[in-house]
Amino acid sequence: MILPTGKLDSDLLKEIVFDKIRYRSSDVKVRPGIGEDCACVGFGDYDCVMSTDPITSAVSDIGRLAIHITCNDIASNGVQPLGIMLAVMLPVGTTEEDVEHIMGQAAETAADLQVEIIGGHTEITPAVKQPVIVSTAIGKTPAGSSQSGNDMVPGDFIMMTKAAGLEGSGIIACDYAGRLRQEKDASGEPLLSEEEIRRAQSFLDLVSVVREGVAAGRVGTHGMHDITEGGILGAVWEMCQISGTGAEVWEESIPMEPETRKICGVFDIDPLRLISSGSMVIIVSKDRREQMEEAMAEAGVAASVIGVIKEKEEGIRMIRRTKTCGAEGEGRISVAVDPPYADEIYKVAGRERIGG
Repeated sequence: MILPTGKLDSDLLKEIVFDKIRYRSSDVKVRPGIGEDCACVGFGDYDCVMSTDPITSAVSDIGRLAIHITCNDIASNGVQPLGIMLAVMLPVGTTEEDVEHIMGQAAETAADLQVEIIGGHTEITPAVKQPVIVSTAIGKTPAGSSQSGNDMVPGDFIMMTKAAGLEGSGIIACDYAGRLRQEKDASGEPLLSEEEIRRAQSFLDLVSVVREGVAAGRVGTHGMHDITEGGILGAVWEMCQISGTGAEVWEESIPMEPETRKICGVFDIDPLRLISSGSMVIIVSKDRREQMEEAMAEAGVAASVIGVIKEKEEGIRMIRRTKTCGAEGEGRISVAVDPPYADEIYKVAGRERIGG
């Protein structure tokens, strides 16, 4: 069977990847699983938290995003990342200037996050048609203090930082600015102004969740998940698989930038299923909601409550506003949230080349 572009389907991932792993070390505290972005290994009084991820769907900002993507995973455990390794594979025809640009971005971003680049590998290979970077980040935390989605219980609030679809719309705005400039509204005027395109491109400056992850870790959460492939709905679904719970997500409460709405409209893609590094899902107990909101405000991070954790039997559902009105509960319907599939950004990749 030929597989589609994007991450493996969750059931297939478990069947042909996770279930093939046989050896288990007594030092490993957290192992691979659906929704688990980090491994945790015990080292006496401290735990080492690790994560690895590739960047395949961006070109112009690949060095910067390669640092952010795995540092965000570490932060989703409430841990400050301290080191990162990069495996950089570049296509034939890559110039010295290209490598300098990519590594300059990576070095600057790592310095901003106070994370040291501690190793890796760089090569030119015909095996890739465009740059691919696989990054591995590590963090250190006192034993037993890492945040876990296993703690989620019905009644917990689902919080989300920043806005949906930030990374995906930022990548498209950078790699497809020319295409967006061609779009017109009903009156024949540009659908997106130059200022809106520049603002969408600046979303890639917001893709770190280290600040909110570490701040939330101090308050204490019932789990966190940075919103990557599959978007906000995919992130919530994956977290529910870890905890064996259901969820109710309120669509109208999910924050979204107007530029993201317009960009997704141009390519007919769903912003709630669009890669969104820069946003974090934080599961917080009822008694800590106010404290968490204060912590986010002090960290200078916008945060919204977008739903609540439910019993597993209630399923994972989204409450959506409708255009027609009925009787009681008028104007809203409940729809099932499906498991994450190939991210919406790959629909763009299927129509036009988008860096990954």
